[in-house]
Parts: sequence; C-alpha cells; structure tokens
Amino acid sequence: MSRIFPGLLLLIAITALPQAALAADAANGEKLAKRWCAACHVVASDQKSGNTQVAPFSAIAKVPDFDAAKLALYLLTPHPKMPDMNLARNEAADLAAYIVSQGR
Repeated sequence: MSRIFPGLLLLIAITALPQAALAADAANGEKLAKRWCAACHVVASDQKSGNTQVAPFSAIAKVPDFDAAKLALYLLTPHPKMPDMNLARNEAADLAAYIVSQGR
C-alpha cells in the first residue's frame, strides 16, 4: 500500500499538469486583440469604432453554441478576410478566452 500511494499521487500530478498548461490567459488575449483585431473588430467596450462589416467581439461571444476551443482552432488557420496572425496555440486560446469574456 505504501508503494501505491506515491504512484497514485504522481499519476494525479501528471494528468493535472496539461490542464494547468492549457489554461488560457484572457489578459494576454486582450493585448493580442488590441494589436491584431481592433483595426476591424470592436474588441473592448471602450473602443469607439470598428469596421461595420464585422461583428464586435461582444456579439461573437453571444452566438448560440459559441465554443472557445473551436474559435481558437479557427484562429490558427489563415482566412482570406483576416490577416495571417501566425498565432501559437496558446495565443489563439488566450484570444478566444478574451472573446468569451466580452460576452459577459
């Protein structure tokens, strides 16, 4: 029994690490949004205007069945109407987390 307990603790720690590593940082997402997205999207409540042809982040976050993970994946692939931001996975997750926060 004394050998099982440390092994069980190690297993729990190993499985918890990826979850902690994947935690998105909405504050970093805000910085990225202001750098990459504010030219077209309204990315914050204090922003005066954006392109009227694209949805503000607050509207995107309120779309039914909005999924931050799907949005992060979408942000990783180039799209004709959006600049290729060449985001890392964690940056895409951070940006998606920030967009989620704008829907509250």
